Amino acid sequence: MSRVLILDGAMGTMFQRNGIKPGEDTTQFAYENPDIVEKIQRMYVEAGSDALYAPTFNLNREKIAKMGASLEEIVAGLMAPTIKVRDEAAAQGRAVIAGLDMGPQGQLLEPMGTKTFEEAYDFFAELVRAGEAAGADFVVIETMTDLYETKAALLAAKENSQMPVIVSMSFEENGRTFTGTSLKAFAVTAEGLGADAIGINCSLGPVQILPMIKELMSYTDLPVFAKPNAGLPDPQTGTYDIDCGQFVAEMKKFMEAGVSMVGGCCGTDPEYIRGLAEIRNEIGEIEAPDSADPAKGLLTVCSGSKAVTVDHVTVIGERLNPTGKKKLKQALLDGDYDYVALKVLEQTEAGAEILDVNVGVPGLDEAAAIGPLIKKLQSVTNVPLQIDSANPQVIEAGLRVYNGKAIVNSINGEAEALDSILPIVKKYGAAVIGLTLDDTGIPETAEQRFRIAERIIKKAEEYGIPRRDIIIDCLTLTVSAQQKEVNETLKTVRMIDEVFGLNTALGVSNVSFGLPIRPVVNRTFLTMALENGLTMPIINPNDEDMMAAIYAFNVLKNKDENAVQFIERFGDSQLSKLSRSSGAAKAPAAASASEGSVEERLLYHVLNGLERETAEEVRGLLADHDGIAIVNDYLIPALDKVGKGFEKGEIFLPQMMQAAQAAQAGFDVIKKNLLDTGQTEESKGEVVIATVRGDIHDIGKNIVKVIMENYGFKMIDLGRDVPKEKVIETVKEKDIKLVGLSALMTTTLSSMGDTIKMLREEAPDCKVMVGGAVLTEDYAAEMGADFYCSDAMRSVQAARDVFDSNDDQKTRIEK
Repeated sequence: MSRVLILDGAMGTMFQRNGIKPGEDTTQFAYENPDIVEKIQRMYVEAGSDALYAPTFNLNREKIAKMGASLEEIVAGLMAPTIKVRDEAAAQGRAVIAGLDMGPQGQLLEPMGTKTFEEAYDFFAELVRAGEAAGADFVVIETMTDLYETKAALLAAKENSQMPVIVSMSFEENGRTFTGTSLKAFAVTAEGLGADAIGINCSLGPVQILPMIKELMSYTDLPVFAKPNAGLPDPQTGTYDIDCGQFVAEMKKFMEAGVSMVGGCCGTDPEYIRGLAEIRNEIGEIEAPDSADPAKGLLTVCSGSKAVTVDHVTVIGERLNPTGKKKLKQALLDGDYDYVALKVLEQTEAGAEILDVNVGVPGLDEAAAIGPLIKKLQSVTNVPLQIDSANPQVIEAGLRVYNGKAIVNSINGEAEALDSILPIVKKYGAAVIGLTLDDTGIPETAEQRFRIAERIIKKAEEYGIPRRDIIIDCLTLTVSAQQKEVNETLKTVRMIDEVFGLNTALGVSNVSFGLPIRPVVNRTFLTMALENGLTMPIINPNDEDMMAAIYAFNVLKNKDENAVQFIERFGDSQLSKLSRSSGAAKAPAAASASEGSVEERLLYHVLNGLERETAEEVRGLLADHDGIAIVNDYLIPALDKVGKGFEKGEIFLPQMMQAAQAAQAGFDVIKKNLLDTGQTEESKGEVVIATVRGDIHDIGKNIVKVIMENYGFKMIDLGRDVPKEKVIETVKEKDIKLVGLSALMTTTLSSMGDTIKMLREEAPDCKVMVGGAVLTEDYAAEMGADFYCSDAMRSVQAARDVFDSNDDQKTRIEK
C-alpha cells in the first residue's frame, strides 16, 4: 500500500496568465522573471503538489547560446525559484521535492537526423550536473518521442548524478510515439536502463491516456505516472476542452488502477492539482498493481520501434557471423556496412525475429567497429539485435549506442567472465546468453552443464539481472565427433526448462558438421530440441525447411492460435515449393533485392533505406532512360508507396526518413548526370518553409523539407523563429507560389495567423500550407490557410495541388 504522489501542473499555461507575450520564449521568460516562477510554484505547493518541475524543459545548446550566459548560470537561475519554494515548504513541515526537467533537444537524432547520440548525451550530461549542483532532488525526462534520445538522457542522468530519474514519453492515439516507439519498447528499455519510474505525459487528455497507462503497467513493475493534458486545445484561445471537474473525475480512475504519481500537463493549473490532491486524500493509500501479470515474466527485447516477446519459438538469425564467410569478413574489414545491411534484410525477410551480430575478424578493431555497424543496421531494420562477443569492451561499445533492449551473446561459467560482463549487461538493461562451459571446457554430462547454468543464473541475479533476461545456451556439439554428447545437450535443455523455466538457445547447425545431407540432420535435431524445450534457435532463416519445422511446431504446441502465422507464410505457392525442396531453400522475399522488375528492385532499395543500391540501380537505368523520366516513373512512385505505408501506420518515421535518404542518393546520381550532359535540373516548384516567430521547434519542418526535396521541389528554408517580414520579403523577392508555416506551441499560433494575414495583404497569389501539433484543420481555415497538413506527405500533396496542372484538391481546406 502506498500514497499517490501529486505532481505539478502546466507551467506554460500559467505563463500565459502571467504576462508572457505571444511568441515569447518560455525559457527566456522564466529566466528573466524568477518572481513569477516562484509565485506559480508556490501556488502548486499550496494546491497540494508533492513534486515540482523546474522550468528547464526547453533548454538546448542553441537556446543557451542566445541567452548570453553559461549553462550552469542559466540552470541555476531557472532552478532557484523552485528550490526556494521547496525549502519554504520544508520549513513548514511539507515534504516537497524539486525536479530538473529535461525534454527533447529539438533536433532529430541519427539516423533520422544529423545530431549524433553522443552529442545528445553530452548536452544532457552537462544539464544533469548543473541541475544537481543547483539543488535538484530528482531528474524528470519528459515529453520524449524518440526512444534513442530518451536513452541518451537516461544514461546521462544515471552516469552523472545520484538523483532518482523518472521518464515519460508522449504517445499518439495509435499507442505509438511520433517516431514509432511502442509502449512495450519504452517500458522494457527504460526499466532496463535504470529508470525509477516511467509514465506518459502531454499530447492527449486523460480519457485517451488511461488505457495506455494500463497497458504500460502490464509491462513493468516500476512505479507508473501520468500527466495528461486538459484534453485538446482550442488553437485560437489556447484553452483546453476538459475543465477541472472532468479532469479530476477521469484522473481518479488512474489512481484506482494503481498509478503511483499523477499531475497535469498543458492546460492544467493549480485548481486541477488541488482537485487531484483532494481525490488522493479521499482514496487514501492504494494497492500496488498486480505484479503477477504473466507478460512481466517473459523475456522481451526491442529496437526503437519493434518489441519481440519470447512467448513462442523465436528465431535468431545467424548469418551476420563472419566465420567461414569471406565476403562478409572482407566487408567488415573494409567498413562496407551496406553489404552487411543487405545480409540483414535477407534474414529479416526470411523470418528472423532477432539478429546475431558478430564482428570477430582478425585485424579488425572490434570495439571501434561495433558501434558504427550497430547504427547502420538499426537504420535499415527494426528487428532487435544480439551482440555476439565475449570481449567486454566490444559488448559495451555496442550496447551503448544500441537503440532499445539488446541481447548479449555471451558469458560462460568462468568467474572472470561473469564479473567482467554481467555489470555491463545490467547497466544497459540487456538480456544475456549464458554458455554451459567454464575454464574446464564443455562438460560431458547434462548434470555438469546444469550446475554451470545454476552458477550463471545465481551470479546474474546477484548483479540485479532479472531471471527472465537470462538465456541458457546448452551448447550444440558435432554429432560426427561427439555423438553421445548430443543427447546430453537435449537433456540439459529439458532440465533448464523444467527446473528454471528459462529460455534456451542453441546454434543448431553445429550438430551436422562433417556429415552428408546436413540439412536433414539439422532439421531433425532442431525438432528434437524444440520438443525438449528449446525456445530460441540460432539458425539460418533462409533455410525454408528449418523455418517450416518451427512454424509447424508453434502450431502443434498451440503457440500460433488458429495457425494464422503458419497459413500466412505457407500458402499454396509456398507449399508446392516446399514439397519440391530437397535441402536449404531461400525464402522468396530474400531474393527481392536482386530479382524482379526494375520498379520492384528500386522500391525495395528505397523502402529499406539502401542508399548505395538505389544509386547503382539509377546508374543502370541512365544507360537507356532519361534522368527526368527516372525521377517521374521510378523514384517518385517508390516514394509514393512509402508515403502510403506511413499514412496507414505500416511503417514509421525512421523508415520513411531512411527511404527519403535512399531516394536522395538516386536523385544525386541524376543531378550529376544532368550536369555532365549539359542539361538543366528541373524543379517542380519553389516552396518557402519556416517555423514562425517565437517558436524554436523545427523537427516537423525539417522532415517536410527532406520529403519534399525528394519529390523535386526546391525548398527555401528560412529556419525557425522567423519574423513575418522575412517571410514576406522572400516571397516577393523570388515570386514564391507556396509557403509552409510550422508552429508547435499554442503561444505561437498568433504569429502564424499574423504571417498569413500579412501574406494575404502583400502577396495575395501565394498559397499557404500550415502544420504543427497544436493545429486543427478548422483553425487552419480560420487563420486563412489554404492547406492543413497533418504530416509530411500531406505537404507533398498540397504542393502538387499548387504546381501540377491537373490540380487535385484533396488536401485543400474547403472555405
